This record gives sequence, C-alpha cells and structure tokens, in this order.
Amino acid sequence: MRQLLTAMTLVMSCLLVSPVWAQEGAGPTVNINTASAAELAEVLQGVGEAKAEAIVAYRDEHGAFGSVESLAAVKGIGASTLSNNAERIVLE
Repeated sequence: MRQLLTAMTLVMSCLLVSPVWAQEGAGPTVNINTASAAELAEVLQGVGEAKAEAIVAYRDEHGAFGSVESLAAVKGIGASTLSNNAERIVLE
C-alpha cells in the first residue's frame, strides 16, 4: 500500500511540474500567413507537400488569409482539413 501511495505521489508531482503535454490544445501551431510550405506540411494533419505548396501559392497570389476559414478557398483544403487542424492554425 505504501509503495502504491508513493508511486501515485510521484505521478501527480510529475503532472504538476510538466502539465503542458496534458493540456487541451497543447501542440505545434503554424501561422498560415507566414509559414513555408515545408512548415505547413509538417504541422498540419492531412496536408502534404503539394497541398502546402498550394496554400503558399494561393497566399502569394491573393494576399494574407483573413480568417482560418478562408483557407478553404485553396483547392484541396476542405471543411474536414480545417476541422482537424483548428487548434494548429494561427493568424498573426
């Protein structure tokens, strides 16, 4: 019993010291207005190099994205991709 309490105390103290990984939304983010294609492909789920290059090309042609939802104007980026990456996308 004493070993169990010691183990539980150790686990709880680890959670208090480094809770970042356990927080909802914690993880990599990417600014869709400044990131390179390689950065976009690395961070966004379901976005490979070709889609990432399409995002950059669209941004170069049309200017900065005004909202996360405006990313859907890029061919190959749909509601599912936006939904899966909502917490990863930032605008700055």
